Amino acid sequence: MKLYGLIGYPLGHSFSKQYFTEKFAKEGITDCVFEAFPIPSINEFPQLLKNNPNLKGLSVTIPYKEQVMQFVTELSDEVKAIGATNSIKISGDKLIAYNTDITGFERSFKELVKPSHQKALILGTGGASKAVQYVFGKMGIDFLIVSRVKNTAKNIIDYSMIDANLLTSHTIIVNTSPLGMSPNEHTFPDLPYELLTTEHYLYDLVYKPDVTLFLQKGKASGATVKNGYDMLLLQAEASWEIWNK
Repeated sequence: MKLYGLIGYPLGHSFSKQYFTEKFAKEGITDCVFEAFPIPSINEFPQLLKNNPNLKGLSVTIPYKEQVMQFVTELSDEVKAIGATNSIKISGDKLIAYNTDITGFERSFKELVKPSHQKALILGTGGASKAVQYVFGKMGIDFLIVSRVKNTAKNIIDYSMIDANLLTSHTIIVNTSPLGMSPNEHTFPDLPYELLTTEHYLYDLVYKPDVTLFLQKGKASGATVKNGYDMLLLQAEASWEIWNK
């Protein structure tokens, strides 16, 4: 039996486990199983591999997209460029790191992008943020990264710097942080939402709940909004392709 899985912490209700379990049933794949592995520390990763010698592929989620890099043996070009992985192919002793968040986000995001969407604010600095930065670099979209701590050397501003002037030019806002994610649905990024217009495009990598407070507030101002569900489907299928090629 081939084993595939997801590492992260905490995992709660795992999209990946449900998705792949349903996929295997629907497509009559009887020699594969998908499990969730909530590991409280990345230091438990080597033991996880040892305990599960039939592992063929792993999805990686918060907070290990960067931390797991110390254990991989080969990197795809995208992973070399951004320093984060969400998909690992296991082939014997080889752990090959890929980033299918890039594929998933690019395809999903492009569906609603307009010619007026030239500059972006990326909320958050983790592994998912790096995938979004990579896609925007590829698409020629200028961006600023927003964090709680400013770092001008790294193109990072803090939330207090987001004003009317900045929002007039930066009409794309992507939330890559876990703010608003179940079970913390009451949380949302600290933005001046009253300054948003119909010109803005808010994309939230969070998919549960369907419409986070971040997206609700954007919608109330007439902005275009989209959650990360499509991205998840696309990155999951891209991972499956990689694990089995």
